[in-house]
Amino acid sequence: MVERVICYRGPSTVADVDELADWLRARVDADVRVRDRFLEAHRTDDLPEKFAEARVPSPYERETGNTMLGTIRYEERALEHPEREGGVLYDGAAVQRALNAALPAEERGLETLHVAILDRAIGTWGDHDGRWHKRVNVLGQPALVSVPGLYEAPAKPEAYYKEKQRHALLSGDAPPREVLENQVDGEFLIEDDPRTTDALKGYALQAFHYLETGEPFCDREGCRLFNAHYHEDLIDAQLREPAFCSEHAQSYEM
Repeated sequence: MVERVICYRGPSTVADVDELADWLRARVDADVRVRDRFLEAHRTDDLPEKFAEARVPSPYERETGNTMLGTIRYEERALEHPEREGGVLYDGAAVQRALNAALPAEERGLETLHVAILDRAIGTWGDHDGRWHKRVNVLGQPALVSVPGLYEAPAKPEAYYKEKQRHALLSGDAPPREVLENQVDGEFLIEDDPRTTDALKGYALQAFHYLETGEPFCDREGCRLFNAHYHEDLIDAQLREPAFCSEHAQSYEM
């Protein structure tokens, strides 16, 4: 049984982890606390190399890792200055193992859930289609919640990709938020979206639910515990009422 939940801030993101923790506190029977960034609170000397080993060099190659000295130096800088990190995909399972090993032994048991809000993109390998898939979260200990994954993992409307490509051909850079929102029909989240914190609440609750019950996700669309593969479904599950399906409302509805 989960007795404590420790949520870690993501300082280079717009996610308000204190607000997220307040939301969790009202819904779970556990002591919910907030700490500063996980990679600061539980820094170990081998983390730069572990992140280098977890790098995904190609979306279609199962093998990971680049431990050349320059890459490890990059990872050292990324730990010191998280706002400079970006554009790299990491094997979520490998990162999770590395962060689990970095936890103090007395906090590694399953009665204490660690929820690390990360400013890095994480993924899992799909045996069914032979490619890496970005994820919003990786459940387990610690649970990883990727803020870039919230924007990048679920598929956006097809028109979004077409508009982005068209704008890049004309101007050579990515279109600004207002262009995308005005030109693309359909709802989606993009980087630094003001709805980020609200959307992440359900993903943090999924981490608690998994450790508490062993159930990974809810298969009912529209429930906060649903694992959405499209942005429209993500918004429906995380940002619209009702917050939960009838079954999970009994456990988590205030």
